[in-house]
Amino acid sequence: MIDDTVTEIEEMQTQSASIVAVKAAEALRELTEREYPTASELVRDLERNSSALQRANRSHAPLHTSQSRIVEAVAEPEPVSVEAGKERLREAIDAVVTEIESSKREAGERAAGLIEDGDTLLTHENSSTVMAALEAALEEGKRFDLYVTESRPRFLGRRTARRLADRDGVDVTLIVDSAAGHHLSECDRVFVGMNCLVDDIVYNRIGTYGIALAADEGGVPVTVVASSAKFIGGGFTFENTHRAAAEVMLEPADGFAIANPSYDATPTRFLDSVVTENAVIEF
Repeated sequence: MIDDTVTEIEEMQTQSASIVAVKAAEALRELTEREYPTASELVRDLERNSSALQRANRSHAPLHTSQSRIVEAVAEPEPVSVEAGKERLREAIDAVVTEIESSKREAGERAAGLIEDGDTLLTHENSSTVMAALEAALEEGKRFDLYVTESRPRFLGRRTARRLADRDGVDVTLIVDSAAGHHLSECDRVFVGMNCLVDDIVYNRIGTYGIALAADEGGVPVTVVASSAKFIGGGFTFENTHRAAAEVMLEPADGFAIANPSYDATPTRFLDSVVTENAVIEF
């Protein structure tokens, strides 16, 4: 299971950074089924496998923070027995998964308070925390119009549009990425997720920076919705992921290169706020 999860993360079959963190945490349960002669061997195997999971994608900050928490919870202090170490591992995995899931829900509920009945909104790609905010607003009885970017080249925004298509209270319009600036003049707010926040830079799915610039120019507030686990201090260096050229163009590139970065960097000065499960942080 761990090897399969490493491969899945490397291939980015799983989209959301928080979903990646949950899958990686759950993969470590495999270790509770293995036999170890000593608790030290269990800890060393945990450290090896956790490192492999983290190396699978160095752009996902929650993967780094959640794995570090699990290892620290098991290894410090060293467990008195193998079974004690396994029990710590089970508890640490449960705690991390519960916190990730609850923080997304709570951040979404808090962000829903920024949505006014009758608003026109724009969102980019398929952020699970933004989806939580939109669904919380609908559950509160609010009605709004929503523009969703396709989020090329993987068309992640189509998932958002399909998921909300049959919901009462929201009229969804799918747009190509380059049309975001055209429609922003109709919008009351932009909602986006984030992969992580390092210092004063938000790293998120490619295209976020351009939308934030256009929104800033047009005076449309941009709100990031994310769990606090995506605020990163020391010990993590963001490394962008560059995906296959075939996602952009199926036929061979004859005489030119194709760039396909997964993320871009948006300074917080172009944002109105970041909403977490704990607070609304205004800029």
